[in-house]
Amino acid sequence: MSARDTDWDGVRLHVVTGKGGTGKTTVAAALALALAAGGRKVLLVEVEGRQGIAQVFDIPPLPYEERRIAVAPGGGELHALAIDPEEAMLEYIEMFYGLKRAGKALTKLGVMDFATTIAPGLRDVLVTGKTSEAVRRRDKAGRRVYDAVVMDAPPTGRITKFLNVTSEVAGLARIGPVRNHADLVRGVVASPETAVHFVTLLEEMPVQETLDGITSLRAAQLPVGGVFVNMVRPELLPEAALDAAADGDFDAAELALGLKAAGLADGPADASPIADSLAEEIAEHAVRTRLERREKETLAEAGAPRYELPLLADGADLAGLYELARSIRSQGAA
Repeated sequence: MSARDTDWDGVRLHVVTGKGGTGKTTVAAALALALAAGGRKVLLVEVEGRQGIAQVFDIPPLPYEERRIAVAPGGGELHALAIDPEEAMLEYIEMFYGLKRAGKALTKLGVMDFATTIAPGLRDVLVTGKTSEAVRRRDKAGRRVYDAVVMDAPPTGRITKFLNVTSEVAGLARIGPVRNHADLVRGVVASPETAVHFVTLLEEMPVQETLDGITSLRAAQLPVGGVFVNMVRPELLPEAALDAAADGDFDAAELALGLKAAGLADGPADASPIADSLAEEIAEHAVRTRLERREKETLAEAGAPRYELPLLADGADLAGLYELARSIRSQGAA
């Protein structure tokens, strides 16, 4: 698949959100690797101050500067940035008021706490503004510095408020640098160059939060991307066996005979306990499979592209990230 033959042609800012525990940061990292494949340069941005990117890539905590953290398949480069809101505030003060030294002094006096207390949306404007700047940045030759930017964003429950920066600062400033800055950020976030992707599991609560988040974004006229269903387990049994197990009609005695015939048990006394244990696991698998199928049908109501990422047997280590990146590319999401 070519770098341009994807579901998200033209998108340069990929915002990744999801309910806690769904693997949001892991999926954001894998998506960034997938986008960087084939010689592209991608920036992965963290905005919550958790150093989640460093943990996923098993590297030291990231400073407030962009640095290369991985090489993607085909020679691409993945860079990362952990945004520090206080440092972003100092940059903002210097950019619009030329008061960097004064800003540092004010920061020591708690100006960041003061500013975010009287204007809670200002903090979000600063971190989204830093990300938007990376999306727009060009080198001396006029080329984009990054082919794509991936933001590991706040959880689903507050993603609309986080991205809806113009509304958040409307009460603070109707004109002037703050409002101009917010409008500039909104111009990036709400444009066709942005897509907000959701990470979920095939469980009722994260699926419902995903649907609510998509509805909220659409109401705010913000661009909905795809839904990444994480940690998907394979369906291991034929349909007839699944139906029988889910309905409680699975024959453990027949399974015991099969175990004995296959040489996996010496006789009925050995086979029956094993068969009973396996039958219980098969029933649990069947019930879970039915529930997961139901959640897939529910997700289809969102009308958004859906991508399924496998449950990693060895966990989300570096090798696992590359495996997820391959899966993302194979499904046309990058």
